Amino acid sequence: MRMAGHLYHALRFEAAHCTGCMSCARICPTQAIRVHRGHAVMLEDRCIDCGECFKACQKGAVVSLTDTIADLSKFVYKVAVPSPALYTEFDPEIAPGVILQALKLCGFDDAVSMSASCGSTTVATELFFAEYRGQYPLISSFCPAVVRLIQIKYPDLVEQLMPILSPREVAAKEIKAQKVQETGLKPEAIAVVYITPCPAKMVAIASHPGTEASYFDSAVSIRDIFQILASAVARVRANGEAPAETESSKGLSWAYLGGVPRMVPAENSLSVAGMTNVIRILDDIEKGRLRGYAFVECHGCPEGCVSGALTVENPYVARARAIRLSQSLGEGPATERPKVEALYAQGFYHVKARPGAQPLKPLDSDISRAIAKMKERDLILGLLPGIDCGACGAPSCEAFAEDVVLRHAEESSCVFIRQRQVTELVERLSELVGFQSQEERGKGGRK
Repeated sequence: MRMAGHLYHALRFEAAHCTGCMSCARICPTQAIRVHRGHAVMLEDRCIDCGECFKACQKGAVVSLTDTIADLSKFVYKVAVPSPALYTEFDPEIAPGVILQALKLCGFDDAVSMSASCGSTTVATELFFAEYRGQYPLISSFCPAVVRLIQIKYPDLVEQLMPILSPREVAAKEIKAQKVQETGLKPEAIAVVYITPCPAKMVAIASHPGTEASYFDSAVSIRDIFQILASAVARVRANGEAPAETESSKGLSWAYLGGVPRMVPAENSLSVAGMTNVIRILDDIEKGRLRGYAFVECHGCPEGCVSGALTVENPYVARARAIRLSQSLGEGPATERPKVEALYAQGFYHVKARPGAQPLKPLDSDISRAIAKMKERDLILGLLPGIDCGACGAPSCEAFAEDVVLRHAEESSCVFIRQRQVTELVERLSELVGFQSQEERGKGGRK
């Protein structure tokens, strides 16, 4: 993983493979990418690690920096906690219990379902709603890319993020304590490893500024582990093993759009997925248009976690599998509500450090200079064609105008301005040549 200043990112651009095609820059929801000298460059303070650039790049120039199993050798004991999205990467007849057993053949000492934690998190969220008296709607905080988007683009909405730990963090917190007790090892000797469908989860583990430190120690990409895991699944099935099933429809439902268990009546909640749609909803929340809703479930990926950038299956197939698998699984053991209520009262499920606002820097720290630069930006924008062609290396004319004001780009990088400049130069040269010709003809006449 790379650290840039105080920001962590789980994506890196490989210049050797980049052709400067602008696919990544055009799709980036926060305009965090520019193409300079034919290669993509990340604007560190804008990147939310959503993985859209990773999915868009066809040249392998965007690399995910999640860990590998080999990176975990420093730990004595390793526990895999798969995202429920992992189960949708396999055919529906392959039970989650088989996949958990197969993970133990891939170098992990144990593999644990998040299902129980999903149930307890649902109850904890219900308890929070019962006592909440703040501004609505509350916004789900289980997608790190959405949390980061709110931190930088909608800082005033940070207080409306649900301050309850996500099911994966609850699972990691519980598993770490349990394994310390079972093994007698120190906490630092035990690795709780998330099998992640997206790079944003890796960043959440490393911790963006203003967020709570994760209870996970590492994350391994579904994409990176899939082949070895598929082989292990075949071995488990060939042995005729029928592991006890610990996954439930309640746990699996957190992996896809609209599946998050309802903590409030359906008419008082919204479900939205895909960064473009999430941004539209957040715009409306910021403008006060959705105060009649109590809860908004936001997924950065189009179909929820099943369509994460680090998955391998077609997202629509994966979502269909998730629904089908949910129908075949039971609801699992009932959540011990009195136990959850007692832990809730102790603050077990609460986020200890709420995400802090991390708004983008203004054009200048001095207000008068910032206003002057805004006027300069608007003036430059008025000279641009407004077609967002991307030939300048910026995703939009507005972004390019800002880059020029900040001296990150030259006006002549816009092909339309350059063409206009060339045309004006040719016209001036023509006028000059014409003037000189007239002078020469005048001299010839006087002779």
